[in-house]
Amino acid sequence: MSKKRLASDRAWELDLLRGIALLMMLFMHMSWDVRYEFRADVFSYLEKGWFWSFVHPVIVVLFVSVSGICCTFSRNNVKRGLKLLGATVLLTVVTYIVTNYAGLNCLILFNVLAVLTCGIFLYALISFIEKKTKAKPAVVNVIMGIVGLYIVICGCDIHYMDYSTESLAFLPVGFEIAGSPWQADYMPLFPWLGVFLIGCVIGRVCYKDKKTLFAGRGKVVKAVSRPIEFIGRHSLIIYLAHQPVVYGILYLIFLAIRAFR
Repeated sequence: MSKKRLASDRAWELDLLRGIALLMMLFMHMSWDVRYEFRADVFSYLEKGWFWSFVHPVIVVLFVSVSGICCTFSRNNVKRGLKLLGATVLLTVVTYIVTNYAGLNCLILFNVLAVLTCGIFLYALISFIEKKTKAKPAVVNVIMGIVGLYIVICGCDIHYMDYSTESLAFLPVGFEIAGSPWQADYMPLFPWLGVFLIGCVIGRVCYKDKKTLFAGRGKVVKAVSRPIEFIGRHSLIIYLAHQPVVYGILYLIFLAIRAFR
């Protein structure tokens, strides 16, 4: 199969969806910085219940589920998981240093990258067991879907029941930890690991041939979607780099505003 054929088969719609979700995340993080770090009375949507109850979950569901779908395309999820684990640890170390020595409250202990890391390793384990036991893909899909749905339901229960503990070991689960430091971008495994697993099932069922479901898109669609697809394809590096870049730009903007007042 030629490289040209491989390029045309790429599931561009997944890059597009992940790019859209990432852009929405970036806008939300920028809004947070402007409103709470630089004290500008704008982006009040961050204090609206409808945003956190409906819009924010949609953004995260889109990003995590698409990541689960893409996981089924990979030939080496262990390698991908290790790469993401390194990025997750790096992010925690950097935000710890910035929080403690620069006075910015941006500590990240467990966020979307940690969820995706756990999801990728879990799917790699499932794939290994499936191969060794020669289990039927349909059976694995059903089990994975049931487990994913169960984790989502448990996550909703934990969220609304306000379980609390003093042990940091339960931080990834989603329990409220007494005396824990304020965390930025916190995301627990429950329910988001379940969303990831459901995404894996969708990938295995709908993308068996690992090809786009929307071949032959028009020139207009291609021209509009390509910049967002680029963002989706490079989501990890953009996610890691966006906050210091955005914060630095905002710092200069607000510094200039104060200077000309």
